Formats: sequence, C-alpha cells, structure tokens
Amino acid sequence: MDLGLKGKKVILTGGSRGIGRAALEIFAQEGCDVAFFSRNQEQVDKAVAELSAHGAKVHATAFDLLENSLEDYQAWLKNAAEALGGCDIFIPGASASGAGLTGDWDVCFKMDLMGAVRGTEALESYLEASDCGSVVFMSSTAGVETFLVPQGYNSIKAAMLTYAGQLSQAWGPKGIRVNCISPGPIEFQGGNWEAIKGAMPELYDATMPQFALGRIGEPNDVARSLVFLASPASAYTTGTNVVIDGGYTKRIQF
Repeated sequence: MDLGLKGKKVILTGGSRGIGRAALEIFAQEGCDVAFFSRNQEQVDKAVAELSAHGAKVHATAFDLLENSLEDYQAWLKNAAEALGGCDIFIPGASASGAGLTGDWDVCFKMDLMGAVRGTEALESYLEASDCGSVVFMSSTAGVETFLVPQGYNSIKAAMLTYAGQLSQAWGPKGIRVNCISPGPIEFQGGNWEAIKGAMPELYDATMPQFALGRIGEPNDVARSLVFLASPASAYTTGTNVVIDGGYTKRIQF
C-alpha cells in the first residue's frame, strides 16, 4: 500500500530510541524528511546517520524538555518546521516515562500533557498550511485501565485522550486530523521493561502470560500502526484512540 508519505515533513519528539526511533525509520524509508530531538547527543548522532542513509533530510539536536522551558520547546519546534520547510505530521513523543519519572506528577504534566498542548499550539499554522495535517498523541494502556499503582503518568495519559478528542473536533475544519495511540508494555534495549526484567523479575514474569498474542511488544509493532494512522492513507480517521497491546488489556472497546 502506498501511504502517500513521500516528501512529507515529520516532526517527532523523543526519537532516538524505542517507538519513536522505529517510527522515524519507517518515515525515512517512505521518503519523508524528519526532525526530532532527544536528550542524548550520542544517540541523536547515531540516529541522524542512519536516517540520512535513506536519503531523508534530517534536522535533529540534543534537547531536554525536562530541563528547558516550554517556551524553549516551542521555539525548537518552530525552528524545526522552518528547517524542514513545513510540518505535515507532528508526533509529541517526549515523555516522563523515558526519563524514568512516571511517579512525578509535575514532570508528567509538563512533558506528556503540556508537551502535546504547547507543541500543537506551536505548529498549528504549519499543520493548517499542509494538505494533510496530522497529529498523533502517544498515550498508553496505562491511561485506559488500572495499571500497577496510582501515579501521575497513568492519569496524565488519560487526560491526553480527552484533549486529543476535543482538539480533533476543533481542528477538523482546518483540515488537521488528531488521533491517539495507546501502546501496552513494549520492550527494547534501554527501555522500562528491560529494566523491570532485571530489577523486578517477578513482575516481569507475571506480566508475560497476560498477552493474548503470547509475547510482549516490540517498538516496530507500534511504529507501523503509528505511521499508518499519521499518513494520508488514513485520511478519514480523526478523534480516535488505537490500542496496540497484543491483547494485554481486557476491556471491550466500543
């Protein structure tokens, strides 16, 4: 299937590893130009080299949303859009989860929710100027079902679903689609579930039998659905939340 992505401009935050990195790889393979940031300069440099090998124009720097203001963040996004020559797709993926701070309410609020809110505000004019403006928020199954312990991350991810749904209605007349994905547990090198496997093997072992498909997810399992939802191939989809969890959650989705 032709996803209609060739030549599109993609800005994705938190893109040097995990789901974000896997998505950038697919976008670059599909002929997109991409911009991203990550806290680790070495990881940024490695990703830039690999993405550029596909012929993509890549704009990337080390940037830490936790340590910088939301105004600096908005300035980074606008600079990225100017460097790419526009923005067709925005995916705010920088998260407190990547910093290991899921229990910190203030950090979750700033990085996950306000990163999405202020990011869309900064890029609204660029997305409206596109003929296929698309935003995909990265929520979580932790926001749709009770998960582990009460913590900021879970509640903030739930709040993102409400904001995205309302934004999809407000921005639909502008030609901008807004959707969410909610991944379940995903394991990759340096990620949370790799750490849980080492530090809390009893929790890891208890989680593994809960996947209807028989295995924990990998970044590409989510990235492929994310790219499709963001692409012009899904042009009539807005205001939805796609759960990608291998049958980990057990609720009936209406």
